[in-house]
Amino acid sequence: MQYKNEVEAVDALHQSFNNIKAEIGKVVVGQDDVIKSVLIAIFSNGHCLLVGVPGLAKTLLVQTVASVLDLNFNRIQFTPDLMPSDIIGAEILGEDRHFKFIKGPVFSNIILADEINRTPPKTQAALLEAMQEKSVTAAGQTHILPKPFFVLATQNPIEQEGTYPLPEAQLDRFMFNIQLNYPAFADELNIVKNTTSNKSVQLQKIIQAEDIQYFQSLIRDIPVTDNVLEYAVKLASKTRPNSEFSTEAVNKYVSWGAGPRASQFLVLGAKCHAAISGKYAPDIEDVQAVAEPILRHRIVRNYRAEAEGLSIEKIIKDLL
Repeated sequence: MQYKNEVEAVDALHQSFNNIKAEIGKVVVGQDDVIKSVLIAIFSNGHCLLVGVPGLAKTLLVQTVASVLDLNFNRIQFTPDLMPSDIIGAEILGEDRHFKFIKGPVFSNIILADEINRTPPKTQAALLEAMQEKSVTAAGQTHILPKPFFVLATQNPIEQEGTYPLPEAQLDRFMFNIQLNYPAFADELNIVKNTTSNKSVQLQKIIQAEDIQYFQSLIRDIPVTDNVLEYAVKLASKTRPNSEFSTEAVNKYVSWGAGPRASQFLVLGAKCHAAISGKYAPDIEDVQAVAEPILRHRIVRNYRAEAEGLSIEKIIKDLL
């Protein structure tokens, strides 16, 4: 893909984003903000955690995104008896008496890790290593995963019996924590109308894997002014209790704040948000637009905040 300059390339990304969103919207109704966040994460080379009750089309969303982006897609249903080798693959003895590596489902461009909190820490760690390193190790051999590689993990917030909550350090690997809510009445009418008839939608493939890699690289090249950079880093610092920039509310209600990874993702997310909005450099509004899903899973409230019913979203809103 050749563009004369970066301005033309950003225009192409803006146009591609609108086309992708419109195409996904043919199948996934009324989840515009969720679709936008998932696409920002893909173009920023990050991963997403989707939190929502069952039946909100999480799997359909990921399948549709994979189809429109012309990427391979695998769904892994996490269960308490799932082993790391079930995800990454295993060495087996072939007919020629030599061991060979059989690749697991993680060798795909988009992975839907369904109900990641249902599987023991050992298996969670295997997936999280793949997310971080973009490779897996089996029998001392390193196997590189296909590019682009994107994990969309889902969590069901209702049933917590028999689950293994992800530790904070592992939650930190996800760029976004996206909350899925029930659809609005008009959207639900549309969904029911579309899914209870024989109507089928043919999706166009908008861009390919190499285009995505090009855009991921382009986003890192987008310039950021010092004041936007400082705003993003200061915003992450404000969430840390008893630090230089922390507010009274943070000191009172937060036991743990966001780490440096949050600052990195705030800047990357802002760059991508600017590009898909047709701007050539991010401003403070772009940082604010991506702040909530980036900070939501990186701030730990204390017992006082929980007792007073203060939500993490409210804490983040007050910091902006």
